Amino acid sequence: MGDHTATRNLQLHHNPVFDVSLNVQGGSDYIDDDGRPKRTGTVWTSSAHIITAVIGSGVLSLAWAMAQLGWIAGPIVMVLFSFITYYTSTLLAACYRDPVTGKRNYTYSDAVRSNLGALQVKFCGSVQNVALFGISIGFNIAAAISMVAIQRCNCNHKSGGKNPCHININPYMIAFGISEILLSQIPNFDKLSWLSIVAAVMSFTYSGIGLALGIAKVAENGKIKGNITGITVGTVTPIQKMWRTFQALGNIAFAYSYSIILIEIQDTIKSPPSEYKTMKKATLLSLTLTSIFYILCGCMGYAAFGDLSPGNLLSDKGFHNPYWLINIANAAIVIHVVGAYQVFVQPIFALVEKTAAKVFPDSQFITKDIKIPIPGFGVYNLNLFRLVWRTFYVIITTLISMILPFFNGVVGFLGALVYWPLTVYFPVEMYIAQKKVPKWSTKWIFLQIISLSVLVIALAAAAGSVTGVVQNLKIYKPFKTSS
Repeated sequence: MGDHTATRNLQLHHNPVFDVSLNVQGGSDYIDDDGRPKRTGTVWTSSAHIITAVIGSGVLSLAWAMAQLGWIAGPIVMVLFSFITYYTSTLLAACYRDPVTGKRNYTYSDAVRSNLGALQVKFCGSVQNVALFGISIGFNIAAAISMVAIQRCNCNHKSGGKNPCHININPYMIAFGISEILLSQIPNFDKLSWLSIVAAVMSFTYSGIGLALGIAKVAENGKIKGNITGITVGTVTPIQKMWRTFQALGNIAFAYSYSIILIEIQDTIKSPPSEYKTMKKATLLSLTLTSIFYILCGCMGYAAFGDLSPGNLLSDKGFHNPYWLINIANAAIVIHVVGAYQVFVQPIFALVEKTAAKVFPDSQFITKDIKIPIPGFGVYNLNLFRLVWRTFYVIITTLISMILPFFNGVVGFLGALVYWPLTVYFPVEMYIAQKKVPKWSTKWIFLQIISLSVLVIALAAAAGSVTGVVQNLKIYKPFKTSS
């Protein structure tokens, strides 16, 4: 899953409280049919937004996923996921406007509400919130792994590889948590426009370095490692092979989980031509490029390491030289996830804070802002409830990361959790409701088969990921082990 940091900021350009009176003098040339400023997005800008949203830390686990599946199933599964994602994305794009009234839906939840009703919106909201909670744990793990990799890389370089360089990951997780506690108190940190640009540059930096190092390693080895059926039985038991294969499906699904922001991207597109036509072209272009990039990253990582492909391509178990380049890539991951964490947790922060203010409107603790003058920055509004609640949230996600610091297991589980409902189930159900597809018609059966098949894959991936975490916990002792 990639970097949704850039794309969440798209929502800022369409503030519902926008005062259109400023543009009235310019006439309809400056205002869209819904009274908002004229949208200017094209196929190219939409494709750029999608690519930025998709390519993220999920790319780092693809070599490991390939190692579980092998040279035949690996690329086939990646292509299959890209086809399913493209098809269901076109179904979702058709739900941007109401076919009768032409009314726009500005967010994914709006589309669910207008097509499926309030009950489904609650289910959708629950999935989103659980996913966002899980992603914040995944970000902590990814950042800490990269910080440890930098330390170990430097240690190995200084000792010439003689020092085993045992490093405890926990202090790095705590450091990440402290930085997020501080950043979570900065009002509108997630809305800083430069955050999107930094996140995009960082995600392309580390994924590009990962791909380049894979190609260089294959050239150095002088041969392509790996085999047709993936990791060999003997290296792992048959049961482990099965569970790891399922977990690999979850890892690949996570890399393609970005449907949640498609409607927001579509809401930036100008018309005519219709937003649907532009979005369909943009989705095809961006998913084709992304899939080629993913397959290259996964295949080159697998070709370089074979059965020993690491769970995170840029961790210390992966590449060792040139150490400065690997350090740059890992630093890029840390910078990316520090900012992305804030963007992803904002909806959860907002939900709890709004609910608390509604339930306890007279509570000074919840509603009162204490004004603190900061020289050079103006006045800072300190809200005690926000301070306590956001700090508590970051502490909880940090503790869970320390108990379960397993990148692949967490990523696989999140992919399994998010991909089916948000990428397949809701788009299929909304399309059926909007187009009034008759029950038991060929199209209805086809859509249900896709949805059911992906649900089965998601359940298998979730089971595989949970099993992987449980097996890791037999070896790993939380708060003690130095890695």
